[in-house]
Amino acid sequence: MSTLKLGIPKGSLEESTVALFRRAGYEIRTSSRSYFPTIDDPEIECMLIRAQEMARYVSDGVLDAGLTGMDWIEEHAIGHPEQAPLVSVCDLVYSKVSFGKVKWVLAVPEDSPVQKAEDLQGKRIATELVRVTKHWFEQKGTTVDVEFSWGATEVKPPVLADAIVEATETGSTLRANRLRIVETLMESNTRLVANPAVMADAWKREKIETLALLLKAAIAAQGRVGLMLNVKRSDLEAVIAQLPALQRPTISSLSDADWVAVNTIVEEKTVRTLIPRLKAAGGQGIVEYPLNKIVL
Repeated sequence: MSTLKLGIPKGSLEESTVALFRRAGYEIRTSSRSYFPTIDDPEIECMLIRAQEMARYVSDGVLDAGLTGMDWIEEHAIGHPEQAPLVSVCDLVYSKVSFGKVKWVLAVPEDSPVQKAEDLQGKRIATELVRVTKHWFEQKGTTVDVEFSWGATEVKPPVLADAIVEATETGSTLRANRLRIVETLMESNTRLVANPAVMADAWKREKIETLALLLKAAIAAQGRVGLMLNVKRSDLEAVIAQLPALQRPTISSLSDADWVAVNTIVEEKTVRTLIPRLKAAGGQGIVEYPLNKIVL
């Protein structure tokens, strides 16, 4: 039986990735003792790999496909220009905290005189994203000493480094360490990537594309719910006017010709104010239900 070798990001993205797969219909079980999670699909073999290394192992063919950030894909590409680019199957915009993108930013101590990247000429920058950072400063014509940081990067300025380049979602950790953002180098989100040779295999390509479809559908459903209600035809226009539907509400006839059923998708955060308005407009039998996937 053919199998797809899939890389799951270990570390900060691990928990949110497993949760995303669960919403997509895949049950992944991890263990602190093993780097080989189980998945309830016998045609997929999972391996936990740090996001920083994922592009390398997919590119080398050790893995057929994997999930990693655009930042680490770019870091790998700059360091290995001789290798064929990875196939970007789809963007999956989620992170360890939210369903949004992260930013790699240049940050300095709050009381630093630095106001722009060029002010750091000849200074030391600490970061995990070494190649991208060097390339970014080179494009600005600024010479800096970029050193790899093994972690706890936020505590290094001003004693161990003059500035840092670090990933942030909200900026709260930077502020807690009395750091100020100077510029943004890049935005990044998770991406499903595959080895180019693997995508030439019809079976593996279909398997990867199916996986991408379901993962994107799970993300599309995040923060949304379905609403069903019954409405008299005479009140239908007033009810529809209240609905900020994903596309257009579905209207179905009922056994009673004077009534219709309305089915729609809305943002979950709007429901608490929307339901009373629907009721006032003539809606009855209003039902809210959760969504796991929306295939767009």
